[in-house]
Amino acid sequence: MPWHSSALSQHANDPSTAAALNWANFAAELPRGLSLQWLGTAGFRLAYEGCVVYIDPYVTRVGWDDVLHRRTARPVTARIESYIDAADAVLVGHTHFDHALDVPAISLATGCRAYGSTSLQRLMSLYGIVERAVVIEPHRVYEIGPFEVTFVPSLHSKLLLGLKVPSDGEITCDSVDDLTPGAYCCGDVMGIHVSVAGVTMYHQGSANLVDSEIRHRGVDFFLAGIAGRMFTPRYVERVLRLLEPRVVVPQHHDNFFRPLDAPMGFSFNVNFGGFVEDVEAVSRDFAIRALDLLQTVEG
Repeated sequence: MPWHSSALSQHANDPSTAAALNWANFAAELPRGLSLQWLGTAGFRLAYEGCVVYIDPYVTRVGWDDVLHRRTARPVTARIESYIDAADAVLVGHTHFDHALDVPAISLATGCRAYGSTSLQRLMSLYGIVERAVVIEPHRVYEIGPFEVTFVPSLHSKLLLGLKVPSDGEITCDSVDDLTPGAYCCGDVMGIHVSVAGVTMYHQGSANLVDSEIRHRGVDFFLAGIAGRMFTPRYVERVLRLLEPRVVVPQHHDNFFRPLDAPMGFSFNVNFGGFVEDVEAVSRDFAIRALDLLQTVEG
């Protein structure tokens, strides 16, 4: 039966809402052999036919105290070894620390390439592996094993009271020692379209968009970053009417200052129940499938 969100506004981040919508309560709806894992924040692991692709993987989990005191933020090797296995590619939608901090370390550990902006290229160069950075061309199709990947120009939501993108601009550091959380500047922002095994996915790491750049319609799975969406006028309505997804998978709603092995918690600017209401206000035909931290769905 479809989930209906009556009275959710009174319990905006009630865990029972996400639990009722958890993907385990429904059919997998993925092609046989395809797996999808949520790593928390905007991070995902996709695997098919022995090929593993990560999107915005972030498992180090910098603490809030480190952000406040502007301490250097570096990947934690032990956490990467615990949560990241062999990788054939990493796709990066933008270079804020909660999307890109772990990418150079993953590339060093696995030998994979990282696809993203010139800001990502600068980050990779600080670790001495600039040759593994692929600066993408918008709307070009990149073939990575059985995956076809397209980067779509997008925007970051203006989280600071709706006035400003935090840490806007490019990464400009000359040393990894200078990489405080705030120094991981946004760089260019991209939505990421993935086609594999006869289905399509669209990953939006931040809740904003450039309407005219979205060319894909009728996607199967919309991996929808929902943090800060209230600062983007009519965000949910606009993006859903453009993508026309069959299934909406909320992401970037967890408290990413907590370790992955801690209880999840919700980010302060999310309102998960309100997002469900926003989706249903556009159409109740959209299926919504929530994931727990590190949960994997397989076809």
